[in-house]
Formats: sequence, structure tokens, C-alpha cells
Amino acid sequence: MPNLTESIRDNLSVVEERIQRALARCGRPREAVTLVAVSKTHPVEALIEAARAGLGDLGENYAQEMAAKRQALLGLAGKAAPFDGSSPCPQAGADSLPPVRFHFIGPLQTNKVKLVVGGCHLLHTVDRLWLAEAVSTRSASLGLTQDILFEVHLSPEDSKSGASPEALPDLLRRCLELPGLRPLGLMTMPPWGEDPEESRPYFARLRRLLEDLSHQFGLSDFRHLSMGMSHDFEVALEEGATLIRVGTALFGARG
Repeated sequence: MPNLTESIRDNLSVVEERIQRALARCGRPREAVTLVAVSKTHPVEALIEAARAGLGDLGENYAQEMAAKRQALLGLAGKAAPFDGSSPCPQAGADSLPPVRFHFIGPLQTNKVKLVVGGCHLLHTVDRLWLAEAVSTRSASLGLTQDILFEVHLSPEDSKSGASPEALPDLLRRCLELPGLRPLGLMTMPPWGEDPEESRPYFARLRRLLEDLSHQFGLSDFRHLSMGMSHDFEVALEEGATLIRVGTALFGARG
């Protein structure tokens, strides 16, 4: 039976083949896409093996869990203080971990902002002005610039989070006026469907929204699309995803 290291490496090989085939179909280079390994609810040991397998971007959904895992990895590197989320986790020693960056991909409450800003490379889920203001206040107090994406609600499911497409222009305009924030693009989560093609209309719409906003505001850096998960990331790549959030296909089902 394969150990954790072998399992993650084998899974990563399969995922990479899927990525390469999808990108070949639409003529995009591999460097245009960041694979975010969704490590939520998996133990620190799995994150360590993921890093050793070459997965340098880790996605977490819960602020306290991300903070605890970050501190655990920093402890292994001989560090105790928080680190600037714009830089990878530091290394220490010959047997230290490769650098990793955390992405926060879950809903964020204002009282948890302090656990995320400063340890998060990219915050994918800003969907309201009050949350953006809280992130701005925290990042400015730390002397940082927090990269953010706006989560967009395109699904007919009321349970999904996100700003409405109609609210995006004003939200972006207001965020551009706030210190310590750098809006870089959009994120969405379509409704679950067995057929990955069911996700395509949502991904295509997000891409069109991104193009419209980038043109409207003249933002060359506003170009990132966080969309696609284990079952539908090929479709997302064909529709222009620059970040894909893959968990089960890499770590296996959560217990």
C-alpha cells in the first residue's frame, strides 16, 4: 500500500497530465496556471508531503485552521513569528520544507481577518465592502498589501456566497480607493453537477465579467480567474482559469 508521499506524488502526476491536456486543447502555456492544492481538514503531515511533492500553493477554508497549520510549518522551519503572506513560508536547514504559500478560499468573517491577513498570499473570497474594509484596515496596520479576488455569486443556489455581478463595478471601484488592497480578479463556485460541462456557462460568464471590468477600469493586473475543482478544472482551464482549486484529486476524499 503506498505511503502518503507516494500517494500524493502519484495523484499529482495524474492531475498534471489532466492540466497539460486541457491547456494543449486551448493553446495555453502551463505557466499561465497556478494549481492550488486544497488542504482544508487534512493534517499538517499531508501539507508537508504535498510541499515535498512540489505543491507550493495550499488552499484553506477556515481561518483558525490555516493559522494553526501556518504556525506548525513555521515551527518546523525554526520560526515563531508571523510572516508576510506575500512571501513563501521560510525554510531552515538542509531537511527543511520547500517554500509554500497559503491561499484563503473560504468565507471570511471580520473577526477572523486578523488570522488571515499577513499569512495569506491571496484571499479569494472578498464579496462585500465591509469585509474589504476590514482587510484593508488590517493589512495597512501591518504595512502590507493584501492581494484579493472578488467572489462572484453566479449560481442559482442561495447557499452560495459571493457578490452579485451587478454589484461588482461599485465594489471594485471602492476597493481601489482603499489602502493595503490589490484587487487581481474574480472567483466563483458553480453548482455541483456530475457532468463537468454543466460548469462551463458559469466559467464563461466569469471570464466575460473579468474582461469587462478590466477594460472598464483600465487594470492590466486584474486578470486572474479562480475557478475549477477536482471534477471540472479542465473545463475551467479551457475557459481561462488562472487558478484551479484541487483537493480530492490530490489528497483523496476527506474522512
